[in-house]
Amino acid sequence: MKQYKFRISDAILTEKLEGKGAVLVQGPKWCGKTTTAEQQAGSILYMAEPDRMEQNIKLGNYAPSSLLAGATPRLIDEWQLVPKLWDAVRFEVDHRDELGQFILTGSAVPANSDEIFHTGTGRFAWLTMRTMSLFESGDSVGEISLGELFNRPEHIVSINPLDINKLAYVACRGGWPQACTISKPKIALSQAFDYYDAIVSADISRVDNVNKDPERVKRLMRSYARNQGTQISIAKLKADMMANDTDTLDENTVASYINALKKIFVVEDMLAWNPNLRSKAAVRSADTRYFSDPSIAVAALGLGPQDLINDLNTFGFLFETLCVHDLRVYADALDGTVYHYRDSNGLECDAVVHLRNGSYGLVEIKLGGDNLIEQGAASLKLLSKNIDTTRMKAPSFLMVLTGLDGFAYQREDGVYVVPIGCLKH
Repeated sequence: MKQYKFRISDAILTEKLEGKGAVLVQGPKWCGKTTTAEQQAGSILYMAEPDRMEQNIKLGNYAPSSLLAGATPRLIDEWQLVPKLWDAVRFEVDHRDELGQFILTGSAVPANSDEIFHTGTGRFAWLTMRTMSLFESGDSVGEISLGELFNRPEHIVSINPLDINKLAYVACRGGWPQACTISKPKIALSQAFDYYDAIVSADISRVDNVNKDPERVKRLMRSYARNQGTQISIAKLKADMMANDTDTLDENTVASYINALKKIFVVEDMLAWNPNLRSKAAVRSADTRYFSDPSIAVAALGLGPQDLINDLNTFGFLFETLCVHDLRVYADALDGTVYHYRDSNGLECDAVVHLRNGSYGLVEIKLGGDNLIEQGAASLKLLSKNIDTTRMKAPSFLMVLTGLDGFAYQREDGVYVVPIGCLKH
């Protein structure tokens, strides 16, 4: 069995198996889905095992129940190769009437999803797994807990272990488990470029069996990378791509490419938060654009750590992608979701960590420096004042999440300042 570092998803998977007959673990390739599932599996079927893949696919299509026998939880890896397995698992869960029977892992939404006849409601739980956070990779000391901030601690303290060189490195390396275990920086940094090359040359076309122009995929991913953390429209993405495209290109084509990237979990846009406000400002409802890991944006732009250090503006928006990624990993452990907020008055909030019980925290992301921290704190306090607390809870905390500041602390106005290198779930 492969060994790997601590993963937050381990505990989440355990809980979900205790509450449902089957759990679907999905996420980008190389993020560690199979390794996590293997730790808790009683038996394993690797659908894509080269010596047996053809036979597995035939059996899955003609006698899917024959693949389900084995000690539980039974792991079916890359189940999406035979979409019929979904309904076979659902049927088996119904008739066994026991919890924790199956784990399904997949790095893509099935191309032939029309072969699935039942949603799985009540039988399946879903777990979206991401690449490793800085706490999981050992790059954050983890002395400030996101969950504990909801309890409004009066005093926090932690020393940031990340200087500008290390922060630029981890943003470019990303959270790929393999990259996080490689000691040679050049080799570790190459993992994201290998992933990017696989997306462009094969993965984006395989997901829906529609060939896509690799050069257009590259142009789209570069445009996406340049617009991390914005609500850029498909029309503007198309215009950006057309600057270097002599052929015709319509918005439907761009949308289809983006949809394919979503199906293989390369992009993960952020939904808008819609609070009750005292003001009459219109909430901007468009999604904010993000890659699922900051290193994908770095690879799409062909950059390295020194490039980020030499261009702090680019470093800033890629740092935001890193922070959003880690906040999502930590929020999953708290049964929370991360949103963004922007309104017609220009008021915005980079991230809103919203829990199921209605509690939420407001987060502004700043690379570092007293002026930027002050701007972030002012924006957070202004948004907090505009929330109608007669109709919803007041924010549990206001936090400026930074990269380069030396330590975590609480300001006199109550705003927390926390370096990403100090944070955990």
